[in-house]
Amino acid sequence: MQTPINFRIPIESEGLQVNFCKNPVCPNFGRPASVERQPRGINNKGLNRDTYVVNGKPGKLEIKCERCGEYPPIKSNLAIREEIERFSDYLTVVQEPSCPYTSCDNNVVGISTPKAYISYGTTRSGSQRYRCQLCNKTFAVSYNPTFQQKLPEVNVLVFRLLVNKMPLNRICETANITMDTLYRKIEFIHKQCLAFAATHERRIPEMDIPRLYLSVDRQDHIVNWGRAGDKRNIKLSALGTADNKTSYVFGIHVNYDPDIDANKVERDAEQIGDNDLRLPFRRYARVWLKKDYEDALEKNPSLRAEKRRLRDSIEDGYAEAIKRDDVESADIQTVETSLPYKGRLVHSDYTLYGHFFFFRKLFANVGKVRFYLDQESGIRAACLSAFWVEVLAKRCDAFYVRVKKEQTINQKRRLLAESKRALADFRASSASYEPLTDYDLRHIVVKDRLRDLVDIGKWHDRWLFYPFPDMSEPEKAICWLTNLYDRAYDDDHLAHLYSKATLHGIDRFFMQVRRRLSLLERPISSANSEGRKWYGYSPYNPAMVGKLLDIFRVYYNFVEVGKDKKTPAMRLGLAEGFVTATDILLMANAIPWAKERL
Repeated sequence: MQTPINFRIPIESEGLQVNFCKNPVCPNFGRPASVERQPRGINNKGLNRDTYVVNGKPGKLEIKCERCGEYPPIKSNLAIREEIERFSDYLTVVQEPSCPYTSCDNNVVGISTPKAYISYGTTRSGSQRYRCQLCNKTFAVSYNPTFQQKLPEVNVLVFRLLVNKMPLNRICETANITMDTLYRKIEFIHKQCLAFAATHERRIPEMDIPRLYLSVDRQDHIVNWGRAGDKRNIKLSALGTADNKTSYVFGIHVNYDPDIDANKVERDAEQIGDNDLRLPFRRYARVWLKKDYEDALEKNPSLRAEKRRLRDSIEDGYAEAIKRDDVESADIQTVETSLPYKGRLVHSDYTLYGHFFFFRKLFANVGKVRFYLDQESGIRAACLSAFWVEVLAKRCDAFYVRVKKEQTINQKRRLLAESKRALADFRASSASYEPLTDYDLRHIVVKDRLRDLVDIGKWHDRWLFYPFPDMSEPEKAICWLTNLYDRAYDDDHLAHLYSKATLHGIDRFFMQVRRRLSLLERPISSANSEGRKWYGYSPYNPAMVGKLLDIFRVYYNFVEVGKDKKTPAMRLGLAEGFVTATDILLMANAIPWAKERL
């Protein structure tokens, strides 16, 4: 439902309202502003009014929290709800066909129920017919054309080649199929992967999981131009969350919706006057309209920071956020990028919110959740908006993690060697340290550094510079975002949480994406400078980015075996044993009542 224009903030959507202060120590944290216009002025001080003021500056729409002075941007609750539904759609239980006659008791009994039905041939189109054993009437079950695959024997081959970095042209040569057939098989594999994942991941909200230590980051992907007359690239952003302990990737979400009819949305937006409204009050607030893109090109600030020392890069992150019209949106459009011709690009801040609200439902039964977030104000705001109840209940904590990775291999090795020498010197400084493990010694050092946190940025966030590098994170700083200053955690507990801080879980998945998916590897550009250029292996259809990431997420979680001879799903407790690509593609595993018609 679209918000009436006389309301000061967007109305809630199915109970969801995110327009509140995002400062965890503020009394307004989790308490939304009123949608009704509030009386102001000296004579109205005694009236029961909220403690927010709506600021409608040019290019900005935000609420000022009068309790702490923060300015959270106003968001469309409807747009967030639409993203949550988009991400949750694969978990929806498909209704199993049953006897269509309401007078029959088998009307609520699925066709997979033993002895309830018998097969009764097929129709001319190939649909399976059944006869009900109670009423003796027959009916046909139409199968999705996706399931009626020709050349089924090459499905597993195509699946394996896709996740082992073979370019699409070479897959066609190896499997002896045409490019059209390959795309149909990718569509089939994608649907099967989602169905397979859903049968397992529907169990997560009921699982007894004491703690999760999750890393969150995003990865950009470039899509080549789709029209010869318009050689601009399309830039998509994929946000992922992975468990640092088991390596299980719970979700990877792209700010692109392939199911939107772009022309229809543009026409409808024009008819209802969406372009004349502030973004959060629009019916189509979630997606980029042409006017949004044109307006963004006029602003287009250069936010590219130089590679400097770690503290400078943290300060750059805060400075970049402040420059934006919306501190939570990192979308930057340039003359070298365009909107997709099919589907629609989603405003990245709404993808962030949908991502975390999706996990709030998925993690309903998790005892405690610790999020380790890449330093991005939009990720922080979305996380705290979704989990504010858990934050106040001390069942959720969030940390910024900033990693400087630009060093060469030799520089990383030098930093690692220096760290080992420093740890050895620390051990030798006291006889009481001699019997301690390296972990215990590092814990003592981190605990000591809690007394010397560094204040950085406009919001005076306090950072700990982690003194023990490794090859994947040679320089790292950590900031506790959900410190309620109630001393609920002692220093030992805090030192443990800081030591757990890493982006390694999601970074490893992103690294594997680049290494194992040909279409999503680091771009091989035909130009010498970044901008308008053709990328050697990048796809032309933006929908392929999300599909390939979904396919690889399932493969990574259920098929790929680690050094411990287990898959991430086995470590998490979602799978009891090994899963193969064939298992995923078998229709019986994905949809129990569907016959194998590959």
